[in-house]
Amino acid sequence: MQYHSECLTVLEQLIAFDTTSYKSNLPLIDYVKHYLDHKNIDITIDYNDAQNKANLFISTGPKDSAGVLLSGHTDVVPVDGQDWDTNPFTAVIKNDHVYGRGSADMKGFIACALVMMKKAADMPLTYPLHLCLSYDEEIGCVGVRHILTQLSSLIVPPRVVIIGEPTLMDVATSHKGKAVFQVSFHGTEGHSALAPNYANAIHAASAFVQSLIASQQMVAKEGHQDTGYDIPYSTIHVGKIHGGTALNVVPNLCQLDYEIRNVAEDSIAAIQAQILENFAEKDSGYRYELQDINQYPGLMTNQAQPEIKSIQALLPQSNITKLSFGTEAGLFQQHFDSPILVCGPGSIEVAHKPNEYIAISQLNACSHFLDKLVATLL
Repeated sequence: MQYHSECLTVLEQLIAFDTTSYKSNLPLIDYVKHYLDHKNIDITIDYNDAQNKANLFISTGPKDSAGVLLSGHTDVVPVDGQDWDTNPFTAVIKNDHVYGRGSADMKGFIACALVMMKKAADMPLTYPLHLCLSYDEEIGCVGVRHILTQLSSLIVPPRVVIIGEPTLMDVATSHKGKAVFQVSFHGTEGHSALAPNYANAIHAASAFVQSLIASQQMVAKEGHQDTGYDIPYSTIHVGKIHGGTALNVVPNLCQLDYEIRNVAEDSIAAIQAQILENFAEKDSGYRYELQDINQYPGLMTNQAQPEIKSIQALLPQSNITKLSFGTEAGLFQQHFDSPILVCGPGSIEVAHKPNEYIAISQLNACSHFLDKLVATLL
């Protein structure tokens, strides 16, 4: 039980670092470097251009063989405006749960992985164990893209990659991709008493929202259906809209942000083309600018691969599942011809919410799994 107690201690330390995406994660990175100061552990630090954030790549064991790569992100979502019962950046243990921002998403997994990495460094490994820690996952899987370009020169392609996002220790082999867009509509200003004489940018945005709704209905009816997901089809969602300065002024600008989350068999480009076609049919004549803000690919791993079966054997109580939320797994799949899966402690149901928590039983389950996993590397 000392091993699992150490996971709790490390998790308390990780939660104490406010690594909200708009802040630096370097204090946490420094802590990890100090914690893993071991002659058998190699650490590569990868800074962003501003030098205020960093990815960390950690490895132990032989360098010339294919091992296991674990991965997680260090950033968390904001707590601003949320009603927490406790300080979100102070771990609180109550009723066999650990409360704190990032406890489930995903510092619980990172704590287990760090303790396991330290333990593995004293073992006679035949195959290596790697751990990748990234920044800015929560704002579009930003940081990991840079470190992924370097991994081919640092390691032999791994035999399996495990992204430790919260799945309640189920094995997820698929998730949807995501694309984020912002569209800006330009009208002409004028006094609202003469409103029909001017082009109202909010009216244009409203027409575009209607085209999004129509496209969603088409995708739900005619797009690919995958019943493994909670929502079995690709989705289109408007999350933000802003326009106008005063009620008596016809607005000359309106912006809206929307996203497309696609099942693997549906093309984001095709869905986007359908949206624009629906809007063009309205013949609005408004000038607009469309910006691609961010995209990351979905994950689609064949669950019949031997490596996936081997992981399942280490988790006899787990299910094979598909995730509605996105992860960095699809980006890893673009860089490695290796089986990629998502499996980690905690529930996504409590992530991003006030009073986020992880059950200690989940930390124990993750620790036991990593023990068994490392045993396969001996």
